[in-house]
Amino acid sequence: MRKGAKRKTKHTDDSQPDSQPVASSQENENKITKPKAKRLKTSKPHSEPEYFEDKRNLEDLWLETFPVGTEWDQLDAVYQIKWNFSNLENAFEEGGLLYGKKVYLFGCTEPQLVMHKGENKVVCIPVVVAVVSPFPPSDKIGINSVQREAEEIIPMKQMKMDWVPYIPLEQRDSQVDRLKSQIFILRCTQRRSALKHSEIGSIKEI
Repeated sequence: MRKGAKRKTKHTDDSQPDSQPVASSQENENKITKPKAKRLKTSKPHSEPEYFEDKRNLEDLWLETFPVGTEWDQLDAVYQIKWNFSNLENAFEEGGLLYGKKVYLFGCTEPQLVMHKGENKVVCIPVVVAVVSPFPPSDKIGINSVQREAEEIIPMKQMKMDWVPYIPLEQRDSQVDRLKSQIFILRCTQRRSALKHSEIGSIKEI
């Protein structure tokens, strides 16, 4: 009886290794039959093309024209606003009031009290004056203020001002000496850095 029992236990002991390959084969089947998850390709959002407005031929005409009588510390405030001078530009186009004429331009500013962002604010509004003439209006400039007893007339060159030809944007790649400009603007070549060493009176004059 003892021998039979030993054989029985031996049979059970030997049967254990046979169950392991079956389990491993099932695992292999699961590994083989299990489908791989596919990655979804995310489509990149199409960015809308940017469009830039074409610059007009005389777009910076008012910017190039020096505003006479405007204090230097006010110039930045004037140029911060994108003013629209399309009426002046149209006057130089074919059929316009100034087309084909020799014109001299100078600028100035008019302080106006306007409502800006819910509060009253003094804004220097730029103005461009056009003079139709075959020759420059003047080579002198008058200086007047509340502090002065009388108007002082001095040469424009003393204030580093002069009439210079205006070159439209479409013609700036050409040689300036070959162009016959009909538009002349008043320009000031005084540098702001030099004004720091000048007297307050001379700064106010410009």
